[in-house]
Amino acid sequence: MSKIKIIECPRDAMQGIKDWIPTNEKISYIQSLISVGFDIIDFGSFVSERAIPQMKDSAKVLDGLELNSTGPKLLSIVANLRGAKKACEFSQIDFLGYPFSISENFQMRNSNKTIEESIVELKNISDYSISFNKEIVVYLSMGFGNPYGEYWGYDIIEKWVEVLSGLNIKIISISDTVGSAKKNDIETVFSKIINKYPSIEFGAHFHTNPNDWFDKIDIAYNLGCRRFDSAIKGFGGCPMAKDDLTGNLPTEKLITYFNSKKIKLNINSLQFESSYNEAIKLFNKYK
Repeated sequence: MSKIKIIECPRDAMQGIKDWIPTNEKISYIQSLISVGFDIIDFGSFVSERAIPQMKDSAKVLDGLELNSTGPKLLSIVANLRGAKKACEFSQIDFLGYPFSISENFQMRNSNKTIEESIVELKNISDYSISFNKEIVVYLSMGFGNPYGEYWGYDIIEKWVEVLSGLNIKIISISDTVGSAKKNDIETVFSKIINKYPSIEFGAHFHTNPNDWFDKIDIAYNLGCRRFDSAIKGFGGCPMAKDDLTGNLPTEKLITYFNSKKIKLNINSLQFESSYNEAIKLFNKYK
């Protein structure tokens, strides 16, 4: 059985908060996550300060973290080549996450580019990052539908995965950006796409509510997904998607699910409890 990978996303949890979270408090919280046993931590982003002001100190946060060779790998979000060049200056970063929307409306809203222009930008980022040993993770945004009335269907997923495969992208996380994924859509996507592209590692980036997290995890896992993004307490959401944020998949629910299946995770329970308490304090303090 393939190993379960949990990608903890404090960046996603923080980015939509309007109150400024001081750099030292970001460092303290992310540092607590490093000892939990997560495979990857999505810690920050190198994007427009005007678009996501909360993340403008990601370089300082990175420099303040104490890392070790046995700890989690780090992922940073980038939206263009300029951001990728900045991220590539840091040897601590292992992965560059690139949001690629299959909704034309959201792609423009998120990056001020068309889908076709975004593909060109992704190729430039991929070509540039190779010499820095950074692996690209593409987030297929609006992967289960969109709130703009645009057509969505599995055929669109496959069309763009084929393009991404041609760019030699090896990790694709299908993103339920506004929490709209229906059970049959999740089943359709994962039952087909994993088998069609066995050389690509597919992940799930779900946004959930208290009533649907179990089904979303259960369907994706049973159909072969082994990579899941989450955030403690489900904090966060995409501020570029729409005005009211739908929270992330709560990490504690993900852990509960796999524990119930007696699937071994590399999670230090005591350290997770400590980070959980830190998250509550931090995200109750800043709104």
